[in-house]
Amino acid sequence: MGQLAGKTMFISGGSRGIGLAIAKRVAADGANVTLIAKTSEPHPKLPGTVFTAAEEIEAAGGKALPIVGDIRFDDQVDAAVAATVDRFGGIDMCVNNASAIALLNTEALSMKMYDLMQDINTRGTYTVSRACIPYLKKSDNPHILTLSPPLNMKPHWFGNHVAYSIAKYGMSMCTLGMATEFAADGIAVNSLWPRTIIATAAVQNLLGGDEAMRRSRRPEILADAAYEVMTRPSRDNTGNFYLDDEVLAEAGITDLSEYSFGDDTELQRDIFLDE
Repeated sequence: MGQLAGKTMFISGGSRGIGLAIAKRVAADGANVTLIAKTSEPHPKLPGTVFTAAEEIEAAGGKALPIVGDIRFDDQVDAAVAATVDRFGGIDMCVNNASAIALLNTEALSMKMYDLMQDINTRGTYTVSRACIPYLKKSDNPHILTLSPPLNMKPHWFGNHVAYSIAKYGMSMCTLGMATEFAADGIAVNSLWPRTIIATAAVQNLLGGDEAMRRSRRPEILADAAYEVMTRPSRDNTGNFYLDDEVLAEAGITDLSEYSFGDDTELQRDIFLDE
């Protein structure tokens, strides 16, 4: 058993991709994982459901509580948190992974999609964090980790997809504000973002298909980075906007070739990161 044995993580959107990779990484230590996601039935284009993810988490060595729910609705989040505490006795880690993406300009983006991104990304991060905080205050090493980018106010990150930028930066602003608000409680509040694009369904379906996947890294690089962040002392590591490769370098991991999905000599830098 590792450092997170017996600890409990609450994660949004953990049925596939990055969220599932993070869940399986902490499960390998013997952690408990509650995952709340909307996918209860198989999707023709997206692998996995909340239930198949739970099976993978338990196969990795942890205990899983799969909950079909939508983080846009406060009552569903509150109920999922209550079920977690009832099942596992508390919450030590809150991971805001759920996110919606539409890289469209102002005229092309519908208000329905605008609202969806705001409700899942910014509001969902706020709602899930808020619901977990009373229990995180009781943990001996509490962490909130949000998958969102460093705040970067350069205009070119807004010009092509202002709505998505607002939604993702809203998640990062939750990190900035809550890190200060809950510093005295010892809750670490940080963001984590990949240096390169990650081989997920979003990249395959929205960002360039097989060619984009070839220039990606596997989700496990974020899982290993998240693990490093969440095992650090919470009072000494808060308010940071971490990049995955920098976190791993600090842990002594500099050879990242094992994370390559395709040809790692042509990796594509993720958005919101300048050269």
